[in-house]
Amino acid sequence: MPIIKSISGIRGTLGEKMGEGLDPVLIVQYCLAFATLLKTENKKKITVVVGRDGRVSGEIFESLVVSAMRAAGADVIQTGYTTTPTLEMAVIMSKADAGIILTASHNPANWNALKFFNKNGEFISPETGKKLLELIEKNDFICADEKNLGSISYDDTFMHKHVEAVLNLPIINKKAIADAGFFVVADVINSTGGLILPILFDALNVKYKIINNSDYGKFAHNPEPLPQHLTELSSEVVANKADLGISVDPDVDRLALICENGEMFGEEYTLVAAADFVLSHKIGNTVSNLSSSQALKDITLQKGGKYYASAVGEVNVVNKMKEVDAVIGGEGNGGVIYPELHYGRDAV
Repeated sequence: MPIIKSISGIRGTLGEKMGEGLDPVLIVQYCLAFATLLKTENKKKITVVVGRDGRVSGEIFESLVVSAMRAAGADVIQTGYTTTPTLEMAVIMSKADAGIILTASHNPANWNALKFFNKNGEFISPETGKKLLELIEKNDFICADEKNLGSISYDDTFMHKHVEAVLNLPIINKKAIADAGFFVVADVINSTGGLILPILFDALNVKYKIINNSDYGKFAHNPEPLPQHLTELSSEVVANKADLGISVDPDVDRLALICENGEMFGEEYTLVAAADFVLSHKIGNTVSNLSSSQALKDITLQKGGKYYASAVGEVNVVNKMKEVDAVIGGEGNGGVIYPELHYGRDAV
């Protein structure tokens, strides 16, 4: 399979010939290049947050990332298992200079990827991504001497802090949710959704059943949240008479819902439903990419706001949201971005 290089990172399949997939050499090169950029721009000791989703290859690749960043002189805060939105928030909470997560999102288990974030916990800009690729092409990296190697610390508290930040949002009525007596079934596909969703449900007094939460990294089905991949979740919702079925992808930045009758709500309507709720509390502008449903535009205009379309790609959606001061935005793949929390897709 080909390697897919983009401005926000690199992804590819495992087990290929060197240079034809995601291999250890590429991972080290990308990390050294990223550290070089950070050191060049900051002119000081830098700190980077590093984490991974539940993929089997994640532990090995994470060790490479941590070692490469420390060899370049960066201090590392290692989270271990995490979600993409949690790592984005961890960068902000720890006041780090950047973040790196190992996740190939909705791609199958034989894929993995490096995704890079700036000090705001957002995907690096196209300009930074271009500089990163230029350094890799030139093999031009800065490494530290023995007196300036980076340190390492461990912090596994960020998921709890992430959930706490969500629940402290003024728009969230914790009492109403707790009093409703909801029962939900969640498919976490043997990845880190199985760690963060129980924290959320317990805090909201929501009863729940988690499926596919045992053999981490061995995905129970194709991670893409399409109806044909969520038949088990649909059956469990009906069998357990649940109020809702919840499906998250391996790094928990996309959300798809199953109705109480077992029918799929459709990931393209996740953002629409969230926007309907947000706009009911605060009228404002919305943004989605050009591949998203027309429904977001319709409901935004109905509520009295203005809708704007962006180019495809999370970084483009975020930039447009900032430009038009959007109250909510995202993508038609189940990715919701709520600026009151942070500028990143977040299923939590």
